[in-house]
Amino acid sequence: MARNEKRDNREERESEFVDRLVHINRVAKVVKGGRRFGFAALVVIGDQRGRVGFGHGKAREVPEAIRKATESAKRKMIRVPLREGRTLHHDIAGRHGAGRVQLRAAPPGTGIIAGGPMRAVFEVLGMQDVVAKSVGSSNPYNMIHATFDALLKQGSPRSVAARRGKKVSDLVARRRDEAQDDSADAETAN
Repeated sequence: MARNEKRDNREERESEFVDRLVHINRVAKVVKGGRRFGFAALVVIGDQRGRVGFGHGKAREVPEAIRKATESAKRKMIRVPLREGRTLHHDIAGRHGAGRVQLRAAPPGTGIIAGGPMRAVFEVLGMQDVVAKSVGSSNPYNMIHATFDALLKQGSPRSVAARRGKKVSDLVARRRDEAQDDSADAETAN
């Protein structure tokens, strides 16, 4: 009885994650009898509440490669602070190799404006409003690495306030004041 309960708990934990297959690469090794095919899978996994990870797996069959990539992604999960549970706290850039990405916070209702691999990351992360641009390499591996590089640089007001020795309310109030100044400048320009 206890063994079945443990299995059910494990399945519930695993089912809380959403995974997306980003890319499958087929490679061929030429041998005496012909070609031997292998597959490499790139998978992104997240809980849609601020945790996300990616993994890479290689095997002779596609399902085995996907399973390996999913296991790898679960081991390498990170937590990303989200503003109001829907967008980034601030604009950020990330890079990996020749891949560069720009991530920008967006107002409510914008949706996910991103392409390919970056869209998969934001969907499993639970982000609802973001504008992203990929510059440089369109290789999905580089784009995912660059996106994660940017997300790791993302700081929440709480962590910034703790680092500076200030109160969170001071930082958030300053953000509101700057937004009001920007809107006032825009009105005077018209």
